[in-house]
Amino acid sequence: MGAGPAGIYAADILDKSDADVTIDLFERMPAPFGLIRYGVAPDHPRIKGIVTALHKVLDKPNIRLLGNVDYGTDLKLDDLRQFYDAVIFSTGAMADRQLDIPGIDLDGCYGAADFVSWYDGHPDVPRTWPLNATSVAVLGVGNVALDVARVLAKTADELLSTDIPDNVYQGLKASPVTDVHVFGRRGPAQAKFTPLELRELDHSPNVEVIVYPEDIEFDEGSITALRASKQIDMVVKTLQEWAIRDQGDRPKRLHLHFLHSPCEVVGEDGKVTGLRTERTELTGDGNVRGTGEFHDWDVQAVYRAVGYLSSHLPEIPFDHTTGTVPNQAGRVLDIDEDQVPGVYVTGWIKRGPVGLIGHTKGDAAETIASLLADADNLTAPAADDPDAILGFLTERGVPFTTWDGWGKLDAHEKSLGAPHGRERVKVVERDEMTRISRS
Repeated sequence: MGAGPAGIYAADILDKSDADVTIDLFERMPAPFGLIRYGVAPDHPRIKGIVTALHKVLDKPNIRLLGNVDYGTDLKLDDLRQFYDAVIFSTGAMADRQLDIPGIDLDGCYGAADFVSWYDGHPDVPRTWPLNATSVAVLGVGNVALDVARVLAKTADELLSTDIPDNVYQGLKASPVTDVHVFGRRGPAQAKFTPLELRELDHSPNVEVIVYPEDIEFDEGSITALRASKQIDMVVKTLQEWAIRDQGDRPKRLHLHFLHSPCEVVGEDGKVTGLRTERTELTGDGNVRGTGEFHDWDVQAVYRAVGYLSSHLPEIPFDHTTGTVPNQAGRVLDIDEDQVPGVYVTGWIKRGPVGLIGHTKGDAAETIASLLADADNLTAPAADDPDAILGFLTERGVPFTTWDGWGKLDAHEKSLGAPHGRERVKVVERDEMTRISRS
């Protein structure tokens, strides 16, 4: 269940094994590729290039895509057991983690995941987004925080060469934002973004990236991290260079703040009017403590980018604290920590939303190894015809889409972009995606 990178990698590894197997990949969306299509910023074609490799997997004859099928609504676990020896859940994480500070529920506070879904043209979110702030705060120093900050700060015309839908282009074009402030409560050596993602911030001719010299501090824990990781060292060197350079005159500004812990969203008449942070100091081990010194920032919108969270799947055990399905090497465990027969997990629903897309391969390999080790003890399904599931979905009135259908939608989106010199223009409406795919 789930045709994003995690599910496709698992299918590929299983297909390459010695097992005699056919694989159905179910996907809630009418189109495949999950996070690549609906979680990667539109100005990151390099990452979207992973689709080329995933495409080759879905071209395999033993792997079948069944899209626009919602687990928990269109079918449930007992239904799946009728048709399959085993079920792997790879449903990812698309919800925002909460941040428990006063004022976080004010009008003008948003989750990064919701904003990403909007600018990536996810069919299940509104077509409009309230872009009326001139100064914006982004809480968090991971890659998602930088994506949000970059999309907010760039001009809409800079994104016009990407696959953004017209409603996103029009919304960003009308945005009055001039300043985007990104806040991290720890130091630069504890930032979670990658060097490439960081450097991309400075590529826009319209956005001045500003780092403050007083935020460039290190303790013993920071020095240890720098020596242990080339990636952290590259991030810190870039930040140090930006902190000492002269500020330019690009029309928009993206401020990177470290050692500032958000402690309150300030509001008036129910709307965001500012953000209060407490200055922090490093404690020697890479952690921080508050100093009692507070700063008020004049912002009219706050985006929290403090992590994603997976959603609870019906009939599947779930740990609401970690946002994962309890498992051992991918085998799903019940409340008594006994294995749930024939049910497995991989990807973020298994280990939490950490790591890059490539890390999902090792995760999938572990889960498939567990499944293959259990193969002799799996219960055979009642239906032995691989096409029986198609009749089941048709009888339920589920307008499922297929891999051939994705080919039609893919060609249609490319045809929309061609007259404008764009690779594609993404279709947003679910009904329209389904109609084109099933035509």
